[in-house]
Amino acid sequence: MATVSSHILDSVSGCSAAGIRCVLYRLGENDARQSIFDVEADGEGRIAEAVEIAGGGEYELVMHGADYFRARGIESDSMVSCVVLRFAMNDDTRRYHMPLMLSPHSYSTWWSG
Repeated sequence: MATVSSHILDSVSGCSAAGIRCVLYRLGENDARQSIFDVEADGEGRIAEAVEIAGGGEYELVMHGADYFRARGIESDSMVSCVVLRFAMNDDTRRYHMPLMLSPHSYSTWWSG
């Protein structure tokens, strides 16, 4: 099985984004989405979920940033409500690792295989 993982960092507090909601969807025809997992990051802001990709395809990993900051008392008129990372998974033995640095007004991500 492939592994989808991330380490999400809260750049406001300088700490890991513990408890942030992360949802993985498989995309189908006309971008129809099928939920694969819906988890909260652990105490270190990490997720690592095994995923059966069955022939590959396109996926979206959605991190719910506005909900995370709102739960910590940070209200914002930010345009960044969720971060959506769309990517292809074609190798069922690979680790797909996408770290994220997040604030109410911006984010930065990169590929770390």
